[in-house]
Amino acid sequence: MITKQDKNAARKKRHKHIRRRVEGTTERPRLNVFRSSKHIYAQLIDDTKGITLVSSSSVDKDFDNDKGNNVEAAKKVGELIAKRALEKGVDTVVFDRGGYLYHGRVKALAESAREAGLKF
Repeated sequence: MITKQDKNAARKKRHKHIRRRVEGTTERPRLNVFRSSKHIYAQLIDDTKGITLVSSSSVDKDFDNDKGNNVEAAKKVGELIAKRALEKGVDTVVFDRGGYLYHGRVKALAESAREAGLKF
């Protein structure tokens, strides 16, 4: 039987493999996605300086949906991160799916961020 702990360990292993190739710079920060069972989080990270430029999640005060764990919430988080990134002057990013499959909430977040103006 596969436990939740085993799945998370496998995801972390995949994420480590992805991070060997994906690096965010000042011109092109990394759009990192973390997905929990209750919420979804996204942040733009400049790996050269080691700082988070912009963040957005389903627990933000600007977030108006009461459910943070569905596809609709992920779409709103994607729109919010894109809006905040464009306000900071960032329009091109590198997408880091965090070891998750590009499906469901992760895909919804990415596509809504693209529609809102981010390029990746």
